[in-house]
Amino acid sequence: MNNTHSRPAQRRTSPSLHAHQRKRLAQKHRLPPAVKFALGVGIAIAVLGGIFYWNVSSQETSSGTGAYSYAVANPGAGLFAPALTLPATNGTTFDLAAQRGKTVLLFFQEGVSCEPCWTQIKDMETNWSSFKALGISTMVSITTDPLDALRQKVADEGIATPLLSDQSFAVSQMYHANTYGMMSGSADGHTFIVIGPDGRIRWRADYGGPPDYTMYVPLPTLLAQMKAGLNGYAA
Repeated sequence: MNNTHSRPAQRRTSPSLHAHQRKRLAQKHRLPPAVKFALGVGIAIAVLGGIFYWNVSSQETSSGTGAYSYAVANPGAGLFAPALTLPATNGTTFDLAAQRGKTVLLFFQEGVSCEPCWTQIKDMETNWSSFKALGISTMVSITTDPLDALRQKVADEGIATPLLSDQSFAVSQMYHANTYGMMSGSADGHTFIVIGPDGRIRWRADYGGPPDYTMYVPLPTLLAQMKAGLNGYAA
């Protein structure tokens, strides 16, 4: 009697079958291209936003006013401000000559696509009493965007400050405000100009130029530098 029990043959799987199964599994869990693109864009926006706000907070805290240097273009302090007549988002035409007797702040900025610039205006509006304490009575902001685009933007942002449209670049070039942006002259930079009651420039700061291309100046820094410049102004 044969006591040897027959054993079932062992099933062998070819290496090529394993590779095929792994490929099918990877395809099953692969994200669609549209989803991958959306995730990539979201991550990029989050990273850029984080960098911007980290730079604003860390530079202000660690270095104070010294972290934000600026140039002073022509015309500068002591010179008469060039004539300026531009359409405004509030439906009026702003004429600088009509502001004689008041201290006016001009804020040239990059425009609709520069979100930090709009944050700058909103922060200034919220703390307008600090600017009034420096004797400033009026502020307007100037960009080279079309008036319709600016009207939509101020409505979206809830901004009360009149935005002036310098679409022809005539005013921006007279003030050399488009020399200090990051758009190679095709848009204004981040320029503040204080004009006194007599029509002369009392303080100017062009923050938008290289190498830092500043698009936002923390209010404590801006106010401190503006105050120092106005105090040092000699008519």
